Amino acid sequence: MRSLDQWLDYQTRLHPQAIDMSLDRLRAVLQRLQWRPPNVPTITVGGTNGKGSVAAFCTSILSAAGYRVGTFTSPHLRDYRERIRVHDRLVSSEELVAAFEKIESARGGIGLTFFEFNALAALLVFEAAALDVWVLEVGMGGRLDAVNVVDADVAVVVSIGLDHQEYLGETLDAIAVEKAGIFRAGRAAVLGGRAPSPALENAARAIGAPLKRPSIEYNYILEGEGWRYRGSRWELPLLPAPALKGHIQFANAACALAALEELDARIVIEADAVERGLRSVRLTGRSQVIKPADGSATWILDVAHNPDAARVLVRNLYAAPHRGKTLAVCGILADKDAAAITAALRDCIDAWWCASIDGARGRSGMALAKVVSNLVSVPVAYADGVGAACAAAAAAARLEDRIVVFGSFHTVGPALDWLEAHAIMPPGES
Repeated sequence: MRSLDQWLDYQTRLHPQAIDMSLDRLRAVLQRLQWRPPNVPTITVGGTNGKGSVAAFCTSILSAAGYRVGTFTSPHLRDYRERIRVHDRLVSSEELVAAFEKIESARGGIGLTFFEFNALAALLVFEAAALDVWVLEVGMGGRLDAVNVVDADVAVVVSIGLDHQEYLGETLDAIAVEKAGIFRAGRAAVLGGRAPSPALENAARAIGAPLKRPSIEYNYILEGEGWRYRGSRWELPLLPAPALKGHIQFANAACALAALEELDARIVIEADAVERGLRSVRLTGRSQVIKPADGSATWILDVAHNPDAARVLVRNLYAAPHRGKTLAVCGILADKDAAAITAALRDCIDAWWCASIDGARGRSGMALAKVVSNLVSVPVAYADGVGAACAAAAAAARLEDRIVVFGSFHTVGPALDWLEAHAIMPPGES
């Protein structure tokens, strides 16, 4: 019998391509497994940025309302099991191994990618756990993403930006069409953000998916330290500010509420559950602030791995009171637009440490430093790994400084490991 680590290693070698977008293989394996679609309310969350936050808000509010929620997200930061949450816990290694064994037995000669194994396992685990609601985050795109084998009751597209162009298309409209592939006829299509996407709207109308758009079918209004939500079914005044940091989280929270209110014919969510969910929501590695107990430099961790996410990080940095310098620990995959990410952040960073990321999609710290050096006039250094970059930045930082770690899940995850190993992370922070 394989261990979980052995299964994961096996899955990385099973398919000749890391990404092979198609639903045919998954549907064939599900048919062999005699899998039946969920008979509980399901929300699918896609988008270039913000989908992790919206999924986290949905899960937190549903849990506060007393429902058992299955949440599927990707990628993970430190532990593969982060991808599948069974109500109030991570999936167990035993549950994953059991699911992988069923999938392996059923697939025969059908090749599956690492992510397809992951998505299939989530469906089997959730089915066995007898949950009340499923929240499924799209991995990439939408139309051909593994999550799209499920016909969700509500589909959310949080934002449209330039990312994964080699798979989704070179224009925002082309990417929007791919992401709109999660919409279903007669089921609400919830759009996030403040800038409308005509391509998304047209795609929803073309299949008869009722639109829910910000500032039209739903809205949020800031009121002092809190805010008000107005939707097609709910009017919620005096809501607390979301526990997730950054102004964009008001929009993400409103987007989540717009999706949740579409389920109110099947589940009941009281206003106090919404308030509790907003206060208790947690999402590691998204504008996460870590203030060491010893009073040393503050750490801010944000996966920000594309230009739009980098611009949101910039707004959050400028909005946070700060007296010292801002130092960067940055690692960006080779298939990401490092120049555009750097350009977004260059005016608010006083020194850079560029870290190597290993793997097929990795980029060396030296290569990244060359990109950054061409765009900034402040000191730029490089390190062989994220831990080494964190150590160098920490040694250079003064008490009043802050260290921002960003660029990838593959950067923030190792940074969390380093912070924990050096007793910088307060207990329970991660």
